[in-house]
Amino acid sequence: MTLDARLVLDARNTLGEGVTWCARSQSLYWTDIHRAVLWRWRPADGRTRQWPMPERLACFALCEDAGWLLLGLASGLAFFHEESGELIDIAKVEPGLSTRLNDGACDRQGRFVFGTLHEPAGGEMRRAAGSFYRLHADRTLEQLPLGPVAISNSIAFSPDGGTMYYCDSTVGVIQRCDYGERIAHIGVHADLSHLSGDPDGSAVDDEGGLWNAQWGLGRVVRYDRDGRESFIVNVPTRQPSRVAFGGERLNTLYITSARDGLDQQALSADAHAGGLFAIDVPFTGLPEPRFAGRPA
Repeated sequence: MTLDARLVLDARNTLGEGVTWCARSQSLYWTDIHRAVLWRWRPADGRTRQWPMPERLACFALCEDAGWLLLGLASGLAFFHEESGELIDIAKVEPGLSTRLNDGACDRQGRFVFGTLHEPAGGEMRRAAGSFYRLHADRTLEQLPLGPVAISNSIAFSPDGGTMYYCDSTVGVIQRCDYGERIAHIGVHADLSHLSGDPDGSAVDDEGGLWNAQWGLGRVVRYDRDGRESFIVNVPTRQPSRVAFGGERLNTLYITSARDGLDQQALSADAHAGGLFAIDVPFTGLPEPRFAGRPA
């Protein structure tokens, strides 16, 4: 089955990412990475709010403590309080390397799992210089045996938490592994390497289907538990970047997108690049896990 997403907010994000639904406030959060801005939008009244960040915000997670977010900034992790603006540093990540944080999501146990990407400099070629990590509730940081990686993406977890999905976008293959205290049985879940686009951010529904935004292809694809295509959402923009389930029934799929890398001619043909899109789908998402650690 194929359906078409609709534009719900012409945000014109340079690099919209990290879209996350908060059931407590019935609102949607996401980041414009390159502009270092955190967004919030409430579908019920259409109100938006933006918070400038001290550096590029790559990913984030809701926290168990009300009003707090866990930020994955370009150089490291921090807690952020929405109303006061208080920022509490947790840890720097890969200091001294030409990398920054990229995709991230909480697992079902309330730990934050994230990856980094390589930022080439001075004509250097992009290479697999990054890694995947897990931040525990006690703020200890663990490197996961899933790297090296050039552009980390597609981090998501099965409904029971026993499977992790992830990818290196430059390779074009979404992988899966047994996930828990140890990582095991790494294998291919979906192979996009023959296509002209790249796998980007993902979300999982309550049946275990993996929904992946496909950069450069203007679509979101659902893969069933066996990695077979089972549903396609066409997005009226070239670079969809990440997906999240939201709404009262968690059956609305929200999709961020980007203008990054598009010249004026491409932008003229892609009028809503960087916008926020949505579509009601015949599937139900899962409540977004919250980071179990506390800022106190």
